[in-house]
Amino acid sequence: MKIDWAALASVFGVSLIATVALVGLFTLGIVGLSKREEASTRGGSAVLTTTGAYACFALCAAAVAYGIFLIVA
Repeated sequence: MKIDWAALASVFGVSLIATVALVGLFTLGIVGLSKREEASTRGGSAVLTTTGAYACFALCAAAVAYGIFLIVA
């Protein structure tokens, strides 16, 4: 049995980058929602932070849906 080490390293690299990106996006969404109340008490616009947080969550959901699509297809 021969292992294609280049392909294995490629899959590992892409998986690592995708995981870090998804965790980062989800973290930004959580931080955005937590800053919403702080922004409204300071007199700032809470709409922008809420929209950004929901955009991060939508991108996370789209990435997960795309991954499931790749697995099923």
